[in-house]
Amino acid sequence: MWSGAVLAGGHSSRFGQDKALYPYRGRPLLAWVWEAMAEAEERFVVANRPYPGFTVYPDLRKGGDTLSGLHSALAHARCPWVAVAACDQPFLTAEFWRFLLERVQPHLQAVVIGLEGALEPLGALYHKSLEAEALRRLEGGLLRLQDLIQSVPHLVLDKREVEARFGPRLFLNANRQSDLP
Repeated sequence: MWSGAVLAGGHSSRFGQDKALYPYRGRPLLAWVWEAMAEAEERFVVANRPYPGFTVYPDLRKGGDTLSGLHSALAHARCPWVAVAACDQPFLTAEFWRFLLERVQPHLQAVVIGLEGALEPLGALYHKSLEAEALRRLEGGLLRLQDLIQSVPHLVLDKREVEARFGPRLFLNANRQSDLP
């Protein structure tokens, strides 16, 4: 059992409009990520504005960027594992999430993709037990997700191998509309 959380709390300032609602190949970007999480026990969006047709929870502690979104996802999730993705990751798939979930081990608190020390904090799994540590870091101004991940038991899957299996655009970061293929 797992929860799916899509983070859509950014301002999309460089993108020029709300990324989550941007029509990409006939559907909003948010819909692509939402669909990839269809096998989750529950799905929701973490955002500070409504998205009609989606369950949306606001940041519980604002001002912490992506860490605020992760904390809120962990706080609202009912399941022990939470798949966390950004609203601009349309190339994630149900098969990708199954692949990550198959690598979960009892002692882990995070399953992420990485390459040579650089971790992909979104498009990752986090254990609900990280909620208190995420809050502690938010309150202390320690906002880097990479630091949070490095401080807890985690598994890093090789980015080259994952992209060879699921495609090189898996972790696309669409800061501008022109970044989308």
